Amino acid sequence: MRQGIQLDLEDKGVEARAAFQKEIDTASTPAAKANAQRAMAMSWAFEGNCKKAAQYEDLVIEFWKTQESVAPESAFYQEGEIADEAARVCIDNGDFEAARQLYKKGHDLGVKEPNISPGRKDLWEYRWEHAQARLAARQGNKAEADKHVSAAQSILEDMKGKDPKLYDQQKNFMPYLTGYVALYAGDPKTALTDLERANANDAFIQYLIGMAYEKLGNKEKATEMYKKAAATRGHNPPAAFAHSFTRKKLGAS
Repeated sequence: MRQGIQLDLEDKGVEARAAFQKEIDTASTPAAKANAQRAMAMSWAFEGNCKKAAQYEDLVIEFWKTQESVAPESAFYQEGEIADEAARVCIDNGDFEAARQLYKKGHDLGVKEPNISPGRKDLWEYRWEHAQARLAARQGNKAEADKHVSAAQSILEDMKGKDPKLYDQQKNFMPYLTGYVALYAGDPKTALTDLERANANDAFIQYLIGMAYEKLGNKEKATEMYKKAAATRGHNPPAAFAHSFTRKKLGAS
């Protein structure tokens, strides 16, 4: 697994997927196999391949479905997480319809959790509104995006009272959202202000900040942020896209 991840970070996707396939074929347990399939999905994310990433994420979801009766508090949550993970690959790479379907699937799977807590119910509603806002922004519909941003803000505020710990985990995703919408609405100045209040260690946020600087004409700062994003060691959707995009932007082979 470590070898495959390293190969993806070196832009050696074919070799990486051979390593992950070996892990899939030799997995000693269904859980280990699902873990390797999830890594394979991320390898396809490094290639920008929404369809193949979603195909492997579906296999991971099928594993978690087998756990619904023995560990419902984990199974339904993981099913939603994995669907959202695939959706993230798709939206970042421009397949908005696939992303919409997968985000909706993630929401619907997540809220099926038996006896779901009010805070976790809010989490899935928040994520769905967050996703719809980003999709609308990418498709040039700022009014629709703003509507979903407002809905997400209201849900986040509700979460604060129901589950303060979860709220603390999720609150940084709001300036990411408002910055994202502003950036795609042609307001890089507002985008930069908001994005700099988000998670500065996230490679995708670094990429977005770089975009904002580039649109503001500050090539030096844009390059600095692109270099930070390109140095990511993550193996997840935001890291995959940021790694691939910024290395191309910087002229890396």
